[in-house]
Amino acid sequence: MTEPHHPDSTLELDGHSLTLDDVHRLLRGSTTAASIAPASLTRMAEAQALVEQVVEAGKPVYGINTGFGKLASTSIPKADLKQLQRNLVRSHACGVGEPLPLNIVRLIMLLRANSLTQGHSGVRAEVPNLLLAMIERHVTPWVPSQGSVGASGDLAPLSHIAVTLIGEGRAYWQGELIDAGDALKAAGLSPIELGPKEGLALINGTQVIQAIGLDALTRALRLMKLADLSCALTFEALRGNPSAYDARIGRLRPHPGHGLVASNLRAALQGSELHAKSLAEGKVRVQDPYSLRCAPQVHGAARDALNYVSDAMECELNSVTDNPLIFPENGDVISGGNFHGEPLAIPLDVLAIAVSELGSISERRIEQMVNPDLSRLPAFLSTNAGLNSGMMITHVAAAALASENKVHAHPASVDSIPTSANQEDHVSMGVTAALKARSVVANVERILEIELLCARYAMQFHQPTKLGALTQPAFELLAEAVDELKEDRLAYPDMEKVRAQIEREPFRKLLLQLD
Repeated sequence: MTEPHHPDSTLELDGHSLTLDDVHRLLRGSTTAASIAPASLTRMAEAQALVEQVVEAGKPVYGINTGFGKLASTSIPKADLKQLQRNLVRSHACGVGEPLPLNIVRLIMLLRANSLTQGHSGVRAEVPNLLLAMIERHVTPWVPSQGSVGASGDLAPLSHIAVTLIGEGRAYWQGELIDAGDALKAAGLSPIELGPKEGLALINGTQVIQAIGLDALTRALRLMKLADLSCALTFEALRGNPSAYDARIGRLRPHPGHGLVASNLRAALQGSELHAKSLAEGKVRVQDPYSLRCAPQVHGAARDALNYVSDAMECELNSVTDNPLIFPENGDVISGGNFHGEPLAIPLDVLAIAVSELGSISERRIEQMVNPDLSRLPAFLSTNAGLNSGMMITHVAAAALASENKVHAHPASVDSIPTSANQEDHVSMGVTAALKARSVVANVERILEIELLCARYAMQFHQPTKLGALTQPAFELLAEAVDELKEDRLAYPDMEKVRAQIEREPFRKLLLQLD
């Protein structure tokens, strides 16, 4: 695992101002130095003072001087309240499975700190300050990816972060996984002793669902543009009929995504001499197959779905999601359910479905290119089919990924399993939804890379002809990365070259020209 880059931006957290752009920077590898806004420090101090008043009064208040979950009716003596918080995070640190990537863990920490700064969680400033210092000094907790049901907070994975603050558990330091206490010491930091409610405030939240989901969303939003450009290149390779992209069609069924995608395709194909030549030679079909003709409808529906997902994720960025909530202005401590992950689980299931459809239609366009019964191109884009297999099994790889996505696209949020002796009797399975969505995005990234590779190979069977305004530079960049396919060679290096090329700045700038 690699360490992030050095700081290139500073944030002031107040629980209200975090943006998706801030999230994107952190996920791209930038180290975000952050501090807490002065007004937030005041609000946090007021909420923490109210917690202390509750402790002194001795009246049982959930999460402060009681047990947790089914044990909420058990009162805890004042002398044991710090031990209560230590026991809570220790016992809940029971995650399993592969560890989350470092950039996602760091985002979880930032999101949790931001939520605490609103001043409704009753923690001292030392708690979020230590989270922020760990981010800045590259102390990243080891957090297993499985074990949360997405309600009562992401308890297990967040506990793996919480225990590092008390010097326990494991953390990455300079690329090595070591004891958290040693990692803190090496970074010049000291563990803290959790006070009343502070352990609960650290683990009662949706930030694991959020961070994994934000990673999936960030990548999915870029995939939307990549899918449009990939479709346009395939259109050129298959000598498609652009009439289906006419703006007048979209105006008669005015879903926003449809109009936007059709506009992108027209812009990408504008001025294509290959299309003009195809028209002149009578090689344009009256109607293309749906995978070309209905791209505005399918890609557009996916875009509209992601707008819904973006709105949900953006709302959650500056939300308070622990329990109970502290209202120092009137002395209230109120138990509620803001920790429930359903507001994110359903959108992330939608994300998985929407992005899966991008992969499904892309796989069909690949089939259109490699199947000689469906196009005028050589079988499997091979110059000597039979002796050479060309892209036969590369298409199979895309088909395998598209099929796998059908499993991942089954919604997790429709499931629930009671926990904590039926006290927590309906849960969201939000982390499962987020992990599945992230898997779908990764699969569709690979499918689109295969489509781009096939389109690059398909172009070698057309006489040199200028393509469209964006398809021409896209083809040139792909041809720069991958040589013509004259005979069979190892397939995966070419796929890796496409992957690397679309991550480079020239291709990224090309995608910026699309909406």
